[in-house]
Amino acid sequence: MRKNHNKFLLAIAMFFSVILLSGCGTKLAAYNPHESVGKQINYTITGIEAGAGIMSSTQNAMKAYGLNNDKWQLQTSSTAAMTSTLGKSIKNHQPIVVTGWTPHWMFTKYNLKFLKDPKNVYGKAEDIHTIVRRGLKKDKPEAYEMLNRFNWKPAQMADVMLKVNKGEDPHKAANDWIKANQKQVDTWTKGIKHVHGQSIKLTYVAWDSEIASTNVVANVLRSLGYKVDIQAMEVQPLWASIATNAADGMVSAWLPTTQGLYYKDYKGKFVDLGANLHGARVGLAVPTYMKNVNSIGDLK
Repeated sequence: MRKNHNKFLLAIAMFFSVILLSGCGTKLAAYNPHESVGKQINYTITGIEAGAGIMSSTQNAMKAYGLNNDKWQLQTSSTAAMTSTLGKSIKNHQPIVVTGWTPHWMFTKYNLKFLKDPKNVYGKAEDIHTIVRRGLKKDKPEAYEMLNRFNWKPAQMADVMLKVNKGEDPHKAANDWIKANQKQVDTWTKGIKHVHGQSIKLTYVAWDSEIASTNVVANVLRSLGYKVDIQAMEVQPLWASIATNAADGMVSAWLPTTQGLYYKDYKGKFVDLGANLHGARVGLAVPTYMKNVNSIGDLK
């Protein structure tokens, strides 16, 4: 009963986040290249969940580029609320600055560009790593080997994300991708013997990218005979779940910057299997029709 109650409260919170941000977006006029960007967006950068690494990086960027005076603010909301506001702003050709990252379906669906970061506050391109608990190789060698082999490209991840965004169930979207890319999936499973109903638990952050990757990996493990449980959680509990052996693994560690703090805090309490995706990126993004805004410094 408590679980259903919590889900209800979360749904209500997300609903009002969308309403709040959408309301702010509709008050803005169409983008005017001859006026100050800050003034046009009410000196507000549209962000996501408060605990996300990109939010702390953005606060650092705002300080580094002089956007930390009394006027400027970083709007905390949710990923769903941010992308909803982004979509409405683009539909109305309004100015907007969002916390952005790739891979993400928004870069496939919309014409967006990252703002240049000459001070390198957000760091260079990141990788997404597979992290497992200590002892997994001994306890579940077949799962360990499959997780160790898992790798794909940003465009492939975006394919799954876009289908989910259009309303397809994540489990089905993952299965569709697996069927369409069977040769690649076979390289992850070749020579691995099937098990019979062994349980394995994967945790993940409920970002669109990690919903995609976790469902793909879970379905591949199921094809090997595993009974897979996947659970979404915030970033800190995610790392704690692996470090305390409460979960077996995750494929959603953005490194070295986004989740670098947790990597450092829990070092020695997990096994890093390396990158499963290269070329991830985080930063501030704007629609491409904001042609005279190309760098974070242009927001002042």
